[in-house]
Amino acid sequence: MRQFSVELEELHEKVLQMGGYVESAIHRSVRALVDRDPELARQVLRDEARINQMEIEIDNLTTRLFALRQPMARDLRFLTAAMKINTDLERMGDLAVNIAQRALSLVAQTPVKPLIDIPRMAQLVESMLLRVLDAFVKGDAEEATGVLTADDEVDALRDSVYQELVAYMQKDPSTVPAAVDLIFVARNLERIADHATNIAEDVVFLVKGVDVRHHATEVKNA
Repeated sequence: MRQFSVELEELHEKVLQMGGYVESAIHRSVRALVDRDPELARQVLRDEARINQMEIEIDNLTTRLFALRQPMARDLRFLTAAMKINTDLERMGDLAVNIAQRALSLVAQTPVKPLIDIPRMAQLVESMLLRVLDAFVKGDAEEATGVLTADDEVDALRDSVYQELVAYMQKDPSTVPAAVDLIFVARNLERIADHATNIAEDVVFLVKGVDVRHHATEVKNA
């Protein structure tokens, strides 16, 4: 059992390490956009391989522990949650790469407008990821539940970005390419937030043994 505890701690640390890589990728991709910094965007693209490698390592370790240790109760929930969190983190990394690619495209175009809502979205999304990883470390279901409620503000900002950019495109068709890129950036940030809420649900499951998927309203009102 002592060896199993060591292996679970190793898995825990790997999940947190991957979360750190993903948070960094998100931050750099948006900074590349705001600062119009192509090198920062290219750094995100280069770092994708490291995130993908971490996903494989976590998958392999989790699968091995399932097969060899036959976990029960909380340990079983932990391994299940770790596997699902791993998938969500990898997808977040992919979305950060998408943002970086859009940033590279936008560097070569005339800015449509000052960037206000998108950096605000990014701040919220990064905060959601940091909070949910902290909840995972502490086993804090209340903190994880708070992440679920934060998703609404991200959705509202996404809608605001869409409406404003559509208005720009209707007024001046020359803005269409850059505006479309920004719309995709907002969409990618919103999807990152969705993955953060998935992780929050996994943390609640880990701590309480309760599946809150499809019951977000009940959780928010709890």
